[in-house]
Amino acid sequence: MSQVDEELDYAPHPYAAEDAKQGDPESEGAALARMRHSAAHLMAGAVLKLFPDAKFGIGPAIEDGFYYDFDLPRPLTTEDLRAIEGLMAADQAAAYPYQYEAISRDEALALFRDQPYKVELIQNLPADATISTYQHGEFRDLCRGPHVAGTGAVGTYKLLTVAGAYWRGDEKRPMLQRIYGTAWDNAQDLAAHLHKLEEAERRDHRRLGKELDLFSIHEEAGAGLIYWHPKGGLMRVIAENYWRDAHLAGGYDIVFSPHIGRAWLWQTSGHLEFYKESMYPPIEMDNQEFYVKPMNCPFHILMYKTRRRSYRELPLRWAELGTVYRYERSGTLHGLLRVRGFTQDDAHLFCRPDQMHAEVVRVVDFSLQVLQAFGFHEYEIYVSTRPDKSVGAPEQWEAAEAALKATLDERGLPYKMDVGGGAFYGPKIDMKIKDSLGRAWQCTTIQFDFNLPERFDMTFVGEDGKDHRPYMIHRALLGSMERFFGCLIEHYAGAFPLWIAPVQAEIIPISDVKHMEYAESVLAQLKTAGLRAEIDSSKERMGAKIRQAQLQKIPYMLVIGDKERDSQTVSVRLRSGDDLGAVPVADLIERMTQEAASKA
Repeated sequence: MSQVDEELDYAPHPYAAEDAKQGDPESEGAALARMRHSAAHLMAGAVLKLFPDAKFGIGPAIEDGFYYDFDLPRPLTTEDLRAIEGLMAADQAAAYPYQYEAISRDEALALFRDQPYKVELIQNLPADATISTYQHGEFRDLCRGPHVAGTGAVGTYKLLTVAGAYWRGDEKRPMLQRIYGTAWDNAQDLAAHLHKLEEAERRDHRRLGKELDLFSIHEEAGAGLIYWHPKGGLMRVIAENYWRDAHLAGGYDIVFSPHIGRAWLWQTSGHLEFYKESMYPPIEMDNQEFYVKPMNCPFHILMYKTRRRSYRELPLRWAELGTVYRYERSGTLHGLLRVRGFTQDDAHLFCRPDQMHAEVVRVVDFSLQVLQAFGFHEYEIYVSTRPDKSVGAPEQWEAAEAALKATLDERGLPYKMDVGGGAFYGPKIDMKIKDSLGRAWQCTTIQFDFNLPERFDMTFVGEDGKDHRPYMIHRALLGSMERFFGCLIEHYAGAFPLWIAPVQAEIIPISDVKHMEYAESVLAQLKTAGLRAEIDSSKERMGAKIRQAQLQKIPYMLVIGDKERDSQTVSVRLRSGDDLGAVPVADLIERMTQEAASKA
């Protein structure tokens, strides 16, 4: 939820008191959101009892729960959260009604005169806005609603964590304490959600990235910038090699573009007009301003324009693993998932209008092929259509939207419509992959662009000998390599499929004196077959070596002792705990190469 959305949840809105009654038809998700909104008020009232001088920010319902921001005299502790929950339970048992009241601006300013954050919200409202409040017990809050009928109708809840949050997301404003909670209809749903949170914590890519020695972030050298360690770097090479091979086989050409461009380029593209706050400051060179690139698309357009293009050349499919840089607020940075420098797996398609539908079909099929290779088979798909303010002719929008919907219909892919949710320059498909916990991650975007071809005066010579405007389609498949790897780590909890695992087999000699020579022979055979293996030559006992390999989530552990050396076999244990017993090295190599090739 954006900062604007958060403020709107607590900006006064003319809800009738009847809106809070349970009789109104609404979806299950909307009913839960209403209840969680009420839980946020229940929590805020409890906080005020514990800290009578507390100042309140905003606190909407969010996915799976709610939060509220507070300006408090001291940092909150785990004991405070338990105390707040106890006070919430008391108010819940009292079954106070949530009472709606519309008031004037002057009344609102007087009522909240000791609450500076509320006063600021009131003062920022349009002059004709209807201002409303909701009250339960002694707690009254500026709120547009809606709510459940009373505190007794709030389900079961749990306060989870406390985090810092700048007021209105502005680093120059006060830092508040944000209390996160979750609320559900019943104890069973709450328990299931808490279990899911525990599992998500176990899979957290930041912790696993450190334990598996994949990457690091060094705040002292620059926040939001990723350092890929040898194992993580090897995984990235494997993934990128697959990406390149798949693109070449799929009819794409690979291109490379610079990391910086003159200000003229970003003025022409519109980035300096619409995107400057997310760009880094300019670099002065030769009395000219250069910007590090936040996008790859203008560079690909310049390549297109190096000569006149014929209709016979189209479509062109140009793909690039291009590293871009975008300024993200420090409070939003999050491991691999939100960074300031990342490699975008990017492509731009330039086609004739009559080729548009075939290209959309092709790119959807290609996207599914690549996502499924990494183990993602469930998706949430959205088609975003023309907003109120847009560029491009209506018939272009209609044709592009029809092509997007027709492709998904033909492929039997269910999708939701995001009416008016397209960018001003074109409609799009967003494909979110679902991980093993059912969480959705934004990856693939197929975005039409009617803006840049106009801005850069892109043309091709048609069959009639006249200049025509090509259609341009932006396509991010994995999104960014950094974010995708964060998702990949959490999806597999670090236990990667064999084809992408940085170490596929750990060779464990029982004795470094008697068995090392044979261990090195096995290592050579595996490497000759193109498999990634290493020998644990530490002085630890065999059991400790096996446990360490399991902690590193290595798929195959190959134990070598006298029996294995004499029979030219290896004793195979899987990270799942299965023991395959003694296996000839040739048979093991065949098994592993087939498994890696299948990307199972």
